[in-house]
Amino acid sequence: MSTATTPDLDRTARLDRLPFTRAHRRLLTGAGVGWALDAMDVGIVSYVLAALAVQWQLTTGELSLLGSIGFAGMAVGAALGGLLADKVGRRQVFALTLLVYGLATGASALAGGVAVLLVLRFVVGLGLGAELPVASTLVSEYAPARIRGRVIVVLESFWAVGWIAAALIGTFVVAGSDDGWRWAFLIGLAPALYAIVVRLGLPESVRFLERQGRHAEAEAAVRRFEESAGVPAPEGAGPTADVARTGAPPRRVPVRELFTAALRRRTVALWLTWFGVNFAYYGAFTWMPTLLVADGFGLVRSFTFTLVFTLAQLPGYAVAAWLIEAWGRRAVLVTFLAGSAVSAIGFGLAGSVPAILVAGIALSFFNLGAWGALYAVTPESYPTALRATGSGSATAFGRLASILAPLVVLPLHDRIGTAGVFVVFAAAFVLAMAGSAMLAELRGRRLEEDLPAA
Repeated sequence: MSTATTPDLDRTARLDRLPFTRAHRRLLTGAGVGWALDAMDVGIVSYVLAALAVQWQLTTGELSLLGSIGFAGMAVGAALGGLLADKVGRRQVFALTLLVYGLATGASALAGGVAVLLVLRFVVGLGLGAELPVASTLVSEYAPARIRGRVIVVLESFWAVGWIAAALIGTFVVAGSDDGWRWAFLIGLAPALYAIVVRLGLPESVRFLERQGRHAEAEAAVRRFEESAGVPAPEGAGPTADVARTGAPPRRVPVRELFTAALRRRTVALWLTWFGVNFAYYGAFTWMPTLLVADGFGLVRSFTFTLVFTLAQLPGYAVAAWLIEAWGRRAVLVTFLAGSAVSAIGFGLAGSVPAILVAGIALSFFNLGAWGALYAVTPESYPTALRATGSGSATAFGRLASILAPLVVLPLHDRIGTAGVFVVFAAAFVLAMAGSAMLAELRGRRLEEDLPAA
């Protein structure tokens, strides 16, 4: 690409003109590892619940509470994490969330009863819920506009890596002994250690630094990415070059601005989409091993089936990452959610092992591809001052569905069976489709375009 200098480029435009560089790769990998650890923690619980249901002789109500309490924490964490990230920085909050849920997961290994485990899983949820919207916001604010959607889908694909790790831990550790679930939780200490890497190794958002008046730090961050690309800074660029455009003290932006005329449609659309996707995904995959056991499959066999389903997440992400810049965010979301709805019905009606495997693989493929597109479109739907808050609020609203789903799935299963439960999941996917169809198409646009001024 041309290396000619352009004096009138502001820092965010300078980031958008860059190719994907080693600096982007380090950021994506650093955030992605945190994302994978998050997924591993969430995934481990589905296997632990299946084991504890037998070992502790838990009632349906106790299982439902244990399945939902973490998501209650995630709802609170997502809302608070977004607000904090817009006030104190994306990197700081990202590192803090890893520390919180890593330590609480490790402590869960020592739980001797349901009450203690409930408290610890809520604390774990606080950290987990705050991490995801903050990490996607940080990466989206560095990704070049023309490939931003693809980069965020690749970030989201680390979820599959973590869930596969959880499936392996469930199959070979949780099912390996009576204390296997305790060893699984001890493995979950890893995020607490990784928080040090995040704090020391990842850059802070340039857009956040500018809003805080920290122009020297913002300039240094941009130049590191330019140096990685071999692109010189524009003539006249420096710590004070953009002060006229960004140097005013940041005003406090209230959450109610998410519902102003300029943003109301986007907020409602995102909340509906997040609600439907969360209900169907966590309702299905939190209880997948338990439902398979209830339908007559042994513990080890049900864990193995779930591992096979999980492997299908990776190609789902890969296809979504390719299509998101070719088709656009909205088209990918609607298409993959439609595929998820059809797959859910197919899984519920499957009457043989091959049919269960095919439907489960398809459900995993389409569902996780949709997740990737949703994480791409959410942060880019809001201006910088509200980006983490908007992403966090949408995530938090979606977490209400992830609280509800684990509470109602087992009682529903007792009344309407596996087929009926998966028809309910299909309806949730249709709700998410309706929300995603309302979204603005933002493919290829800078984060500052088509948005109200912050």
